[in-house]
Amino acid sequence: MEQPYVYAYPPGTAPPPPQSGGMAGVIVDPRFCAPYPVDLAIVRKMMKLTDGNFVITDVNGNLLFKVKEPVFGLHDKRVLLDGSGSPVLTLREKMVSLHDRWQVFRGGSTEQRDLLYTVKRSSMLQFKTKLDVFLSNNKDEKRCDFRVKGSWFERSCVVYAGESDAIVAQMHKKHTVQSVFLGKDNFSVTVYPNVDYAFIASLVSSVLLSDAGVRRQRPELTNKKKEIQVQHRYKAPAATVATPLFRVFITAVFISVFYTCVEMS
Repeated sequence: MEQPYVYAYPPGTAPPPPQSGGMAGVIVDPRFCAPYPVDLAIVRKMMKLTDGNFVITDVNGNLLFKVKEPVFGLHDKRVLLDGSGSPVLTLREKMVSLHDRWQVFRGGSTEQRDLLYTVKRSSMLQFKTKLDVFLSNNKDEKRCDFRVKGSWFERSCVVYAGESDAIVAQMHKKHTVQSVFLGKDNFSVTVYPNVDYAFIASLVSSVLLSDAGVRRQRPELTNKKKEIQVQHRYKAPAATVATPLFRVFITAVFISVFYTCVEMS
């Protein structure tokens, strides 16, 4: 059996063999699980306005998935399509969230009953990518079902099973002539045996779409930031001028009172 590629990633072990029925690795659908390693290639065109669009193929160039931004609608949603163009999963960014949360739903739905899993940052302040993944049946979210650790600078990440060191997938950026001259980002993903590669494809897409990857700046946040900057721009000079004048006034009053006391004595 062909062995998976090994890159310079944190130490770990392959996931345990599937349990009875071979369904341990199924997250999306059994057809996306294989008893051998699956290598994926992700290509993103950097120069396109819709920079959230990806093409995902196997190592032979056969189209497996596309991640598309809807032509109409909000920019916080992406759809994972299979090779025939049918929706497999829908990725939606939760707009009001402290931990940059993405929710992933079955098919083209965004209804809570179709929620498959949630991805969020493990902490608000991060210098490296650390994401926690919670399946929909994990209501309390005390322990993650999967976790992602990586480096935005190196454009690489590793997916672990729960809190363990068992690696289920890993991704790294490929530096090619295409990425330099054709404006394309190329990523290589190795999915370990018996792991749902549609789940991994959607997960690494959410990583690339987050702040640690390719996240579009929201217009409403940009406008709010400009509004705050304008407010500070006009308030700052007043505070700067008022503070020295107040100090001069207090000093003058103190000197006047001092000399008055001296004359009276």
